[in-house]
Amino acid sequence: MDNHGRGPGPRPEGREGPYEPGPAGPLPYEGVWRFTAPAVDASVPQARHAVRDLLLRQGVPVSEDLVHGLLLIVSELVTNAVKHAAVLSPMLAVEVAVGAEWIRVSVEDDHPYRPTALEAAHSETGGRGLLLVREITLEAGGACDVQHTASGGKVIWAALPLKPVQLL
Repeated sequence: MDNHGRGPGPRPEGREGPYEPGPAGPLPYEGVWRFTAPAVDASVPQARHAVRDLLLRQGVPVSEDLVHGLLLIVSELVTNAVKHAAVLSPMLAVEVAVGAEWIRVSVEDDHPYRPTALEAAHSETGGRGLLLVREITLEAGGACDVQHTASGGKVIWAALPLKPVQLL
């Protein structure tokens, strides 16, 4: 995976205007990072490990529960891109944006199909990924959505509140 680190970037969707650092400037862990990978099965664990390593390397104050939720979201979103978009989108991008109070993960591909979180029949072994992403996101008090890109593809994102770990 290629890592293209960038400085502070936009706020999660639904918040107005560009990200503005606080009076003291951005916190050391704030920023936007983008990883690109081929749309193949091996990219799922690679993306998960890259996001986990990024959070550790940047010192993002996240709880174990939040990390587990974020990594599950990354796995589900990358899996969807690999399974459903690879024919038209041989590459995908994973972006992690961290602000003072939120963290956003997104997966972008060049396939125009916009998936929806549908209920899957109990007998089906798949089809629950976006439902799981939505539930994890809502339980954490965040938001998620699918948007079209200017190039005709889509980006699926989930933004979760960043709740610093409380030390005893």
